[in-house]
Formats: sequence, C-alpha cells, structure tokens
Amino acid sequence: GSLVVNYPFDDDEQGIAIYSKSPDDAVFQELALSYSKENTKMYQGSPCKDMYPMEYFPHGITNGAQWYNVPGGMQDWNYLNTNCFEVTIELGCVKYPRAEELPKYWEQNRRSLLQFMKQV
Repeated sequence: GSLVVNYPFDDDEQGIAIYSKSPDDAVFQELALSYSKENTKMYQGSPCKDMYPMEYFPHGITNGAQWYNVPGGMQDWNYLNTNCFEVTIELGCVKYPRAEELPKYWEQNRRSLLQFMKQV
C-alpha cells in the first residue's frame, strides 16, 4: 500500500520506471490533484516514511509508470479502449488496515472523494 493517486500511463515501451505521458496528461494530473489536495497527509508527498523512506510523490500524485511499470494494467486498458479516464487511488501505507481504523480512513478521504466527484 501507499498513499497516492496515480494516473496513466502505467507502462512505457521500454518496460522501465520512467514517466509515460498520455495525450490527456494535464487532465489526469488535475483529476489526481483534485483528490490529493483534500487529503493533507497524501498531498505532503511522503506518507509512508517508516515503510518506504525513499518514496516521494510531489503533491501526492504520480504517473503510474514513473512509480513502477505495470504492463497491461486496467487503468491504461480502459483509457485506450473505452475512453474511460481512470486513476488509481492508494488509500494507505497498510494494505489491509484493521476494521477499527476504517472510520479514520473515511475521515481522511471523505472530502477528497467529494471533490473528485465534482470533477465530473
């Protein structure tokens, strides 16, 4: 897990972790920022310092392929084949949080979700 919004493309022709710009890169960045700006911890860019001390996401967003390469991912497939604009939202450093922590996740992401929906 992590705390970031990633956007297409998730892979590149070279198969390495490098920025892979889609034709709608600016739109994807704006969508991702609309979410991350409302989540203070995410927007700061280093949410999982204890687990991943070298990981940094400026303003809480990243191009998928720049983070790590995922060939054949659903996010890219939907964009290329159905014209569906999709981002992946990682909600926390712990992949499977305990049930009693879920209200905290809701509070950290409620405003982000509402702002994201307004982008439609």
